[in-house]
Amino acid sequence: MKTPTGTSETTAPSPPKKRTGPFTFIGQVRAEARKVTWTTRNETIAATIMVVIMVVVAALFFYLADSIVNLVVNFLTGAGAGVVPNG
Repeated sequence: MKTPTGTSETTAPSPPKKRTGPFTFIGQVRAEARKVTWTTRNETIAATIMVVIMVVVAALFFYLADSIVNLVVNFLTGAGAGVVPNG
C-alpha cells in the first residue's frame, strides 16, 4: 500500500555501512581540516563589533517596546495612578 507521499510502506533494509579504521579516519579528518579557511583578525574584529552593535540596538528596541507596553497597560488599567485600594 502506498502512503500519501506516494512512497511504499515497505522499504528494503539498507546495507550496513563499511567501517573505516582509525588511521583512515584520522587521515580523512586531516584532509577535511586542510580545507578549512579561517577568518583574518580584522574580519573577526569587524564581525565582533557588528554583533555588539546589534545586541545594543536589540536591547534598546526591547526596552522601549516594553516601556511603551507598560505605559499603555498602566493607562488602560489605571495602575500606578496613585489609586489606593480599599483595605
